[in-house]
Amino acid sequence: MATISVVISAWNEEAKIKQCLESLDWADEIIVVDNSSTDTTGKIAGHYKAKVYIQPNNPMLNVNKNFGFANATGDWILSLDADEIIPESLAREIKEHVNNSDKAGYWIPRKNILFGKWIRHGLWWPDKQLRLFRRGKGRFPCAHVHEYLEVDGVTDTLQEPYIHNNYESVSQFIRKMDTLYTESDVQKLLRTRYQFAWYDAVRFPVSDFVKVFFAQGGYKDGLHGLILAMLQAFYSFVVFAKVWEQKQYAEIDMPLTQIAGELQKNERDITYWILSTKMKESRSYMEKIWLKFRRWYAVKS
Repeated sequence: MATISVVISAWNEEAKIKQCLESLDWADEIIVVDNSSTDTTGKIAGHYKAKVYIQPNNPMLNVNKNFGFANATGDWILSLDADEIIPESLAREIKEHVNNSDKAGYWIPRKNILFGKWIRHGLWWPDKQLRLFRRGKGRFPCAHVHEYLEVDGVTDTLQEPYIHNNYESVSQFIRKMDTLYTESDVQKLLRTRYQFAWYDAVRFPVSDFVKVFFAQGGYKDGLHGLILAMLQAFYSFVVFAKVWEQKQYAEIDMPLTQIAGELQKNERDITYWILSTKMKESRSYMEKIWLKFRRWYAVKS
């Protein structure tokens, strides 16, 4: 029988790690890398017979995850965060696959709970993550915060999701956006030799809103979907603003006619997606034809 080690990297997660650990009673080994927590995270992990390693709270979060992988002894490793939970159905599927598999790793759907609700559309579902891999076959590159685990070999996808108790408050979203994620995305953008242009202050957020709310079906999640699409648009705007900051707050003249033209273009794009979404939702053939004509006219005008 193949053995499974679960590796959790955590910092000040006393409020959430207990629920995570309680969902792992099927694992052969639990390793918790305590990133110098100032609360009782490590003590709680010890109560669940986890092997606790205390490491410096490295700004590059995945360094300590790789440390945990290096200390795991199981044939397979499952990488988790303290705010994630493994349901029994997924635990069964994991055990079935690791005992009858020629794969190097597995992607797992992630069920994101945001602001108290399972979000089933937009960026948030199925949100597959590469989390299960053979020991010695997986690692994080540690080049930036937003990165996938890299696995040497062929991977496959499991069917059952794990649960991610994601953002619980708008303040939490904004705080992480500011201090963690946008900083990483700004540096990635700068490394691509991005050609800074003022109109991206409009295009970035509008593009992300349209993608999440319309193209990915975020509207189906009701007000949650609208708020999350708006927050994602704000995220993109902040990335642009921080790039501008890196440019020493460059002064750029913008004639009113150019600004008006850019806003009108984005208005047409949004109208296009509104009509496209209505076409997709309509059950009437004649209504689809009428909406298609309106969409064509809106784009041409």
